[in-house]
Amino acid sequence: MPAIIPIPAFADNYIWVLREGAVAAVVDPGDAAPVIAYLEREAVALSAILATHHHGDHIGGVRELVSRWPVPVFGPAHETIPQRTHALSEGASITVPGIGCSFSVLDIPGHTSGHIAYVGDDMLFCGDTLFAVGCGRLFEGTPAQMVASLGKLAALPGPTRIYCGHEYTLANLRFARAIEPNSEALREREARERSKRDRGAPTLPSTIALERATNPFLRAEETAIRVAAERHAGRKLLDRVAVFAEIRAWKNAF
Repeated sequence: MPAIIPIPAFADNYIWVLREGAVAAVVDPGDAAPVIAYLEREAVALSAILATHHHGDHIGGVRELVSRWPVPVFGPAHETIPQRTHALSEGASITVPGIGCSFSVLDIPGHTSGHIAYVGDDMLFCGDTLFAVGCGRLFEGTPAQMVASLGKLAALPGPTRIYCGHEYTLANLRFARAIEPNSEALREREARERSKRDRGAPTLPSTIALERATNPFLRAEETAIRVAAERHAGRKLLDRVAVFAEIRAWKNAF
């Protein structure tokens, strides 16, 4: 199993490094500079780049990295990814060069129309679709698409570790507690995650089991979530997609 190392980028992004000895692959390198600094400091060779979606804060460093290390670039088939050599969609599987771990690919549209995830070896790299206690904004997809995509991820085994694209956990917890102010599980999680940030540590990875228990966007069918969403909307919400759409819109303005 490779070591998984976060490289902070921009204000709150994570670029994920999969390292096996003196070889490393990177997931969603939005900025080349911190990746180059890591590789040179550690005397590690880049072996591959994996992209989940086309947003610049996830692929902005690809061209520069490939200009220095001409490695394979894996990315979604239905989005424009610079220097992409392997176009992937659901049903594909890859073995990461030099690392040895294998991933299956899931289509998870919603945040963007062609967003993909890599899942395998109890790891999930899901970009900006599923966050710790949250989910991505719907820039290109519909609420129904995002509910279906989140459902795919929620169906993964509980111990699956979630490596998402941003350190949004504390902000997401504040919103989740606005929906469920009496939740002891959320109160306890907020204390744990705040302690990590106070130490300068990432709150990630999360797990699928933890998100099933505390993430409102995975729990839109539960009574407490529906009641809070209907109170916010001022009307009845007829199904899970409508509840999800309401809490996503609520979060956008929170």
